[in-house]
Amino acid sequence: MKFYNREKELKSLKETREQAFNDHSQFTVMTGRRRIGKTSLILKGCEDTPTVYLFVSRSNEAVLCNKFSKNITQSLNVFIPESIDSFADIFEMLMGFGRTMQFNLIIDEFQEFYYINQSIYSQIQDIWDRYRKETHVNLIVSGSIYTLMHRIFMDAKEPLYGRMDQMIKLQPFAIHVLKEILSDYNPAYTNEDLLALYTFTGGVPKYTETLIDKKCYTMPQMVDCIIQENSIFLEEGNILLIQEFGKKYGNYYSILASIASGKNTIQEITSAFGNASIGGLLKRLETDYEVITKKRPILSKEATQTVRYEISDNFLRFWFRYIVKYQDYVQSGFLKGLADIIKEDYPTYSGIILEIYFREQLKEKQLFRNIGSWWETPKGKNKEQNEIDIVAIYAKEQKVFIAEVKRQRKNFKPELFQQKVDIIRTKLFFNYKIETACLTIEDM
Repeated sequence: MKFYNREKELKSLKETREQAFNDHSQFTVMTGRRRIGKTSLILKGCEDTPTVYLFVSRSNEAVLCNKFSKNITQSLNVFIPESIDSFADIFEMLMGFGRTMQFNLIIDEFQEFYYINQSIYSQIQDIWDRYRKETHVNLIVSGSIYTLMHRIFMDAKEPLYGRMDQMIKLQPFAIHVLKEILSDYNPAYTNEDLLALYTFTGGVPKYTETLIDKKCYTMPQMVDCIIQENSIFLEEGNILLIQEFGKKYGNYYSILASIASGKNTIQEITSAFGNASIGGLLKRLETDYEVITKKRPILSKEATQTVRYEISDNFLRFWFRYIVKYQDYVQSGFLKGLADIIKEDYPTYSGIILEIYFREQLKEKQLFRNIGSWWETPKGKNKEQNEIDIVAIYAKEQKVFIAEVKRQRKNFKPELFQQKVDIIRTKLFFNYKIETACLTIEDM
């Protein structure tokens, strides 16, 4: 698959590179989840300019430095003694070259120094502070473990705090990019195909590329590709989360599995945990790891107890719902059985994702100051009456857009929806102009 999107990020990288080459050294930090395309973007942004690329694998510092010496010698045509066993010495030599040379210095998986030799960060700080104003090095560091990268650069107690010139947090492809990709590779794609691609990949470039390169354009083709022997998708959730959570991943997994199964209130999750205290774990998942999102009814107060949690990453949501839940199918090799379960359940599951899709689509329009949903704590037996899928408040006028999401329009009940609209009008939007709609696959 060809390179897509990232125009804004490429523009920023280019401007920073020109400033580094023409003025003085610049320090860019790029973060983002695994498979989001950080390395591809950085290399694209450094095309046709002198570049040193160093990948930090978790190994001995001396072994790593020996590998780096060879890379630098080849990239810049300079001499670096292979006997150097300190990264600080290598970094200082590179910054010294920056007095007479203009080049990009990419350090990939930068957080791995934390496990190799934590003093490297203070050594980099010292060297950077001494050399940056008199050199022309475009330093770009990237990392996939968000919590560590955030600590290294955003914690005031850490040596590299305040040293970066810009931070780029890379996000998944937006909806319009997924449409562009499908248009290029499968011009006859349907909205069902688009929904399937969004459901399974969430716009993560590597997952998208894998399916597109294998010409998997329909839901059944995508499921068969994901659920096959040696598929990268089967272990991807484990790799992604153990990398972030470390050894204490068990409780986090249980919480995520509970949310994925539909138990998404504090009461339901706590009950699944045997009524153990989980407030701290939920807070870390939300604020430190950014794996879950806390949802409140739109315009409700911060302190409201009416809260639901959802997994913020589409792929992880899918992974927990099927691959974790049916791990015995994976372990026994009965992958066809798992694929059949997913295909059979897909109409229900994709209906949930369709609501997320439309919320994202509304965000892309840049017309609304607040987008969410609304519900009340159910009274009596009627749980559905006071729940609305999408409520979007316009930014520049006293107007609100209220929508119900259905996969098929035939399942829409206008009278029931109007009752909900009348209730929310009375409670929140009595002086707003209200626009209503039923959103289906046809509207994607």
